Amino acid sequence: MPPRASTNARGLLLSLGAIALVGGSMAGGWWLGQRNQRSAGDLAQVAVERQADQLRQRLAEGSASEAEQQRLVQLLLALNQQEEATALLEQLADQQPQRWQLRLLLAELHRNNNNRSAAERELRQLLNLSPNRIEALQLMALLQFEQGRGSEAQAQLKAQIERASKPAIEPQVLPLGLLLGDLQQRMGQKAAAAATYTKLAAEFPRDPRPLLALALLRQEQGDSKGAQEALAQARNRQPGSKDTRLDQVAASWGISNLRQGKPAKEPSPATTAPTPEPRSTP
Repeated sequence: MPPRASTNARGLLLSLGAIALVGGSMAGGWWLGQRNQRSAGDLAQVAVERQADQLRQRLAEGSASEAEQQRLVQLLLALNQQEEATALLEQLADQQPQRWQLRLLLAELHRNNNNRSAAERELRQLLNLSPNRIEALQLMALLQFEQGRGSEAQAQLKAQIERASKPAIEPQVLPLGLLLGDLQQRMGQKAAAAATYTKLAAEFPRDPRPLLALALLRQEQGDSKGAQEALAQARNRQPGSKDTRLDQVAASWGISNLRQGKPAKEPSPATTAPTPEPRSTP
């Protein structure tokens, strides 16, 4: 008679069998989970495609509302159907020139597809109708900067600011100047940007935005005291305002007495100055 397996050997075999069973269950559960996730993703994809087909039909019938047309563009982009989305946007922008947002979106789509010449063409068409459309000017400046034409963008903005400053300073000088300052910062011209913001702060004594831009610039340069002073001056231009954005910036810099319009004391040598947040790129 063959010898019986020892208790230890039998226990080892049982343990291995249990591990195999658990492993098989886990593998089966993982496979089922993946299958369920794929099924949910497939169902969502089918639902998006079905909705897009319905909106295509309404568009072909001429019964699609403006909101439905915009929704169709969004669905096409979600389905990664870039060519159809671009063609639809071109059609809608030509049919509805008063909806400038369509042509701006078309320009952004061209830029995202690395077709910068087409993006610039759409923006020029938009700016021909509305030369001071700041959203179009922002994207145009970004396009030119990305193509190494920052000096050209600066010259154009300065010319527009000069035209809008005679015989009297017009309101659009402020957004144009803020855009110029941002472009100068991107090009590494920090002193020129600071001068632009300082000039705007003098020309628009009730608006806090130039001083806020100056404060952010100084903070990036490591000038905490100058940043706090500019931020406090910006806050003084909004007495009693419920807008808390300046206070949020101040809190991120560790300034507690901004509402009293007093710059915070300089940190002691043992105190580390707060690190400025990185600038976001459009």
